[in-house]
Parts: sequence; C-alpha cells; structure tokens
Amino acid sequence: MQKAVVFDIGRVLFEWRLAALFEKLIEDPRELDWFLANVVTEEWHFEHDRGRALAEMLPERIALYPQYEPHIRAYAARFNETIPGPVEGSHALVERLAAGGVPLFCLTNFGDEFWGMFRPAQPIFDLFADIVVSGVEKIAKPDPRIYAIVEQRSGRSGSDLFFTDDNVANIAAARARGWDAHLFTDAQALEAQLVAAGLL
Repeated sequence: MQKAVVFDIGRVLFEWRLAALFEKLIEDPRELDWFLANVVTEEWHFEHDRGRALAEMLPERIALYPQYEPHIRAYAARFNETIPGPVEGSHALVERLAAGGVPLFCLTNFGDEFWGMFRPAQPIFDLFADIVVSGVEKIAKPDPRIYAIVEQRSGRSGSDLFFTDDNVANIAAARARGWDAHLFTDAQALEAQLVAAGLL
C-alpha cells in the first residue's frame, strides 16, 4: 500500500498565536502577557479542541473575568486573526506531494466551530483526502483513539503513515502505534525527512 502523509495544522501548516489577535486589543505588553497567561490561555482554548462548545466556555470565562468580556467575545468572533498565515515552505511541500500522487491527510487539534470558520477560506485543504478534527470527534491528540480514527479512515496503519507534528507528546503517541512520526521544526527539515522516506 502506498504510504500516506499526515500533517498537523497548527504551527505546521499555519502559524497560530493567540497574541496575534490580542496584541491588537491590549496595548500594554505586561497586561497582554497577564491576559494570555490567565484569561484566554492555550490551556483553556484546548477545551474547545477537545469538543467543548463555545456557548459553555464563554459565559464561564466572562463570569470569572467580567472586565475582559469584549476580549473573550473577540476570541470567539475573531479567531481567524489568531492564525497570521501559512508556515513558511509547508504549503509548497503539500503541493509537491499532491502533484506526486502521495495520499494526504490531516490530524489536527482544532475546535469544530473554529474549523467551520477557518476551513472555507483555505483552498490548500482541497488537496487532502480527509481531515480528522479533534473538536468534531470530541477526542484530541495525544489520545490514541484519534489516531485510530485516522487509521480507519485512511485505510492504513503503522509505517504506512508518515506523520509530522510540532508537539512531542503527539509524536510519541503516533510512534507508539508504529507510525513513521517526525517532530516538525521547519519546512526545510521536513523536506529532508520526506526525501529520506522516499515520498519526495
């Protein structure tokens, strides 16, 4: 069976920084740091990645930090502004793989509501056979169950799956299932790994 490549999305295909939105709303750098460490944090955001609805998350957070209600609502309404653009070089690799007939998949921790906002604006995803989204499945990496979903839907397992992700725990979980998994640092290193795997 032909080997497939599975991409993570955040910080692999697209840059992602909560600060990219909130630095537009909070001028004081110290206040911005405090806000990102306490109010709209990556840990809290991850609850949406795991499948929790924004309709539950936002009122709870506003009750804790009422002075930041406009900012918390901006997190939901303007989430795409936390994604400044593509990771340099990554999309070119996707296009080369697709042109070579390599089957492509995504496995991403991404909230379902935010995915619904982001996906339509990004034609690069048209090149992928399937995209497994944690918020839709209500299971997030590194839970083994979401890797099993990729295996089922791709019709592949073990070393027939080349996986790249920027998170060490997610790579370890993939390797535990026998995937050919590589920690993403930049597109140049990924290109070398794809060449070594005979995919480029």
